[in-house]
Amino acid sequence: MRFRILTYNIHKAIGVDGVFAPQRILEILRHHDADIVLLQEVDRAAPRSNHLDLGAYFSRELSYPHRAVSMNVHMKKGKYGNATLSRYAIGRQRNINLTIGQHKRRGAQHTRILVQSSSASAVVDVFNVHLSLRAKLRRQQIQMLLESGDLAGVPACQPCIIAGDMNDWPGSLKRQRFGPADFVCASGRRPGSRWAIKTFPSYAPTAGLDKVFYRGEIKLLQVFRSRLKLARVASDHLPVIADFEVSPNAN
Repeated sequence: MRFRILTYNIHKAIGVDGVFAPQRILEILRHHDADIVLLQEVDRAAPRSNHLDLGAYFSRELSYPHRAVSMNVHMKKGKYGNATLSRYAIGRQRNINLTIGQHKRRGAQHTRILVQSSSASAVVDVFNVHLSLRAKLRRQQIQMLLESGDLAGVPACQPCIIAGDMNDWPGSLKRQRFGPADFVCASGRRPGSRWAIKTFPSYAPTAGLDKVFYRGEIKLLQVFRSRLKLARVASDHLPVIADFEVSPNAN
């Protein structure tokens, strides 16, 4: 069974031109037509985004029947966090707190998704993350995630994906954290490379901040960043899209 996953830091739907325009994000998501969408920096009830619940808005406008939204950062007015939209049923959802000390709140959203065809199904554990800007904190946050009950409880053979805005400019998390945990980088520029597909800044990408890692009985078919002209304006990040294949009853 094949499915498509997309990860995208939407920057509150505020483009590099400073304009709040969620319809641009809608057009990009509609074009790539992913089965599972992982969004970061998703506002709820914030003045800068017209007090919209962006997770609900995108889910409704794109007709995703299932969604999970986890708010990590609480502002004076409104909050924001991660959202997962899915065409498939979400059997479990939980927000894992990755906040360290008094630093900015961060989280990993865990959804257990039942990927289905007309006659078969497979469980895929998906973790939607947005990590710190600081290298030391990023390493600690990934270690916290790997040691959490949610991820530690996933058998090594179980299809598992960790994706999102890693903020990993030097590309060191692959070697220091993901590799030892048997995760493979789907979004590398080439097999074995420490460097990922460049996604930031969107208008002239120089860094691969948005990454997809996977483990278990799951096969990567292809991966690419959005090539839409609109995507270079709609957010300061470009979305990454990956197509995978899983065997029925992989759970």
